Amino acid sequence: MIVVTGATGNVGAPLVRVLAAAGERVTAVSRRGAGVEALENVEHRTGDLAAPESLGPAFEGAEALFLLLSGELLAGPASLDRRALLDIAREAGIKRVVLLSSQAAGTRPAVPPYSLLRAAEDDLRASELAWTILRPGGFHSNTFGWAAGVREQKAVAAPFGDVALPFIDPSDIAEVAATVLRDAGHSGQIYELTGPEPVSPREQARAIGDALGTPVRFAEQSRDEARALLVRFMPEAVVDATLDLLGAPSAAERLVSPAVERLLGRPARTYGEWAARNVAAFR
Repeated sequence: MIVVTGATGNVGAPLVRVLAAAGERVTAVSRRGAGVEALENVEHRTGDLAAPESLGPAFEGAEALFLLLSGELLAGPASLDRRALLDIAREAGIKRVVLLSSQAAGTRPAVPPYSLLRAAEDDLRASELAWTILRPGGFHSNTFGWAAGVREQKAVAAPFGDVALPFIDPSDIAEVAATVLRDAGHSGQIYELTGPEPVSPREQARAIGDALGTPVRFAEQSRDEARALLVRFMPEAVVDATLDLLGAPSAAERLVSPAVERLLGRPARTYGEWAARNVAAFR
């Protein structure tokens, strides 16, 4: 059996589907107890990573764990006893953990919130559990935040319009996670995951317009304008770290990784493919 935390999210939900389709027994864990699809071989359990003791029943009988640490745990008021969580997993019989981290945990390990992900990586590597770490860059699904502007005005506003980064389709992350969860041969590996090519916000807006069949106007924000909007719903430290990465990525953060194609035997999906698949959100 495989336990998937964050089972209703952009990565967790497709991961549950992929594992179930492969015939795996899955325990899908989410905090609010809603939103998990009814699938054969999938059992839903409510649990909160901030309260590791609540997860013991969900872990019982499982061999592998997909561990996703939410933004609230990384930058919000909730705290996470990472070592207690790993101890509870081990005591329940789990042998392998796949941690969803971030590319920036490697490129910006001293910067919150990436420093907390790096600390989680370090705790996992120091544990008695077999481990695999996935470090994706930015997600294609981040642009769901543009949906209202596209629907209402056929317009997108974003900073750093021509800075291109190799963002990744969350479904590709899910398929990679399913591959490494089912095969112990990936233990001790860190995989950086990206899309097949760098894409800029201006190019993303154009791809959404292509999917819709109508032009989408791109308006470039200043950093200050973007920050003023983002701090309404994100902690300031997270906003500043995000804008730093988006506006001045390092050479390493611009690189396309071959890991998705190597692990899945096919190229990573493009942003245009993601936009076409999710076009209903922008109509």
